Amino acid sequence: MRIQSFLEQSPVFQVSRLARRMEASLNAVLREEGLTLSESLMLAAIFLEKKRVRPSELARTFDTTRGNVSHTVSSLEAKRLVRRRIDPEDARGFLLELEPAGKRRAARVAAILDRLQSHLESELSPAKLESLLRQLRAVEAACNV
Repeated sequence: MRIQSFLEQSPVFQVSRLARRMEASLNAVLREEGLTLSESLMLAAIFLEKKRVRPSELARTFDTTRGNVSHTVSSLEAKRLVRRRIDPEDARGFLLELEPAGKRRAARVAAILDRLQSHLESELSPAKLESLLRQLRAVEAACNV
């Protein structure tokens, strides 16, 4: 197709394509845990905090909507991995905590994500990864016009 040349030279399209492929690949790996990438990342985020987490904090951290967080948390609740508790300091809000099965699953997910990071660092080196991240941030900034 005529657009092929443009797509091959477009950093925006290439990053988008790469993100879709990487997410599909990670979802395949995480399927063994019965989780999607989004569920895994939120489970790991809750696991790594010393305190209970508010859904709004997850939305800010993952740069997504509270609706997306709510959908993911509902899925994790249905799998009996996470529990919502009314915030004792503000009854209008919720705090999230891991169920015992959620703690075990989160530990396994964190190990999977850590192995992935270690693999990337061994293949590319931490310095090259940092350079890549800087370049991606520059592309993102250039798109914010």
